[in-house]
Order: sequence, then structure tokens, then C-alpha cells
Amino acid sequence: MLNTMLVAALAILSLAMLGSLFRLIKGPSMNDRIMSLDTIGILLLSMIAVLSMLFRTEAYLDIILLIGILTFIGTTALARYIERGDVIERSNDE
Repeated sequence: MLNTMLVAALAILSLAMLGSLFRLIKGPSMNDRIMSLDTIGILLLSMIAVLSMLFRTEAYLDIILLIGILTFIGTTALARYIERGDVIERSNDE
């Protein structure tokens, strides 16, 4: 019963990822594309967590943590780039 529910959850997450991929390609603005990339990262993280429960292993927990950190850093860097035009501030002391 639990395996059936986990497989159904994977199918639903896959459909949500397809919807986010469509918004990534079709998105009218850069903000839509950034949000869809963030959503794809979170959905990927969720799919790996469901696979970890399905296979009854803890081997994927490090990968989940890494994807979460990279998704956060990527979204923050892209938002900063849109706001300021650059990701890293440079001082004009020279």
C-alpha cells in the first residue's frame, strides 16, 4: 500500500515538473523563469526524498541537502542579478 502511494507521489511530482518546465521555456518574463527553476529544484529534491523512502535507504539524504543548498544559492544569485545587474559587488577603491 505504501509503495503504491509513493509511486503515485512520484507520478504527481513528475507532472508538476513538466508544468514547471513548460513555464521555464514559455515564461514571458525573467521572473517566471527564475521561479520555475526554483520550483524544479524543489520538485527534484522532493522526488529524491520519495525515492529514498521507496528504496528504504538513507544514501540520498546528502544529495537532498546539496540540491537544497544549490537551489537556494542559484535563486538568490539570479534575483540579485536581475535587481542590480551583477552578482558580486566590486569596490571602486582602485
